[in-house]
Amino acid sequence: MRQAEVTRNTLETQITVRLDLDGTGQARLATGVPFLDHMLDQIARHGAMDLEVGASGDVHIDDHHTVEDVGITLGQAFAKALGDKKGIRRYGHAYVPLDEALSRVVVDFSGRPGLHYFVEYTRARIGGFDVDLVREFFQGFVNHAAATVHIDNLRGDNAHHQCETIFKAFGRALRMAAELDPRAAGAVPSTKGAL
Repeated sequence: MRQAEVTRNTLETQITVRLDLDGTGQARLATGVPFLDHMLDQIARHGAMDLEVGASGDVHIDDHHTVEDVGITLGQAFAKALGDKKGIRRYGHAYVPLDEALSRVVVDFSGRPGLHYFVEYTRARIGGFDVDLVREFFQGFVNHAAATVHIDNLRGDNAHHQCETIFKAFGRALRMAAELDPRAAGAVPSTKGAL
């Protein structure tokens, strides 16, 4: 079963993530950051994975620690659920539009963390959510999932649309990269023999 449960407790946040890579897109989300819940729902739904995230953090200061630590914990859950990565496709990519916005995300479960993030939002906040925190979420994820992720917002006039296309594309790319490849015969997808 490609499932994981990870808990992260610090002086700033207490987070639990439950992940089933072979789910149906169900999500139960309570991070204390409503916009983050909305984006995590996009990952679950478009990634066809079941995701449960519960978080309690110092949002009375701001949302930074909660958003970053959810990214970290989700990355840890992915690393645990993928295990030795035998038989996965390893690479995934997606383009997703939403009205005028279009984003591309490419994922490689390479065993090497790397974030290449090219997004220029049209405004600094989406409601009360600081768009700078999106990068922090993805940096936490790649560092702990040991994945390389390229994120490009190719166009968009509405910051909510820009961000939502990124998270939808991320979910789709994760789904493709984590999918079991029937032609791989359980082999690790690397000439090194390990990822």
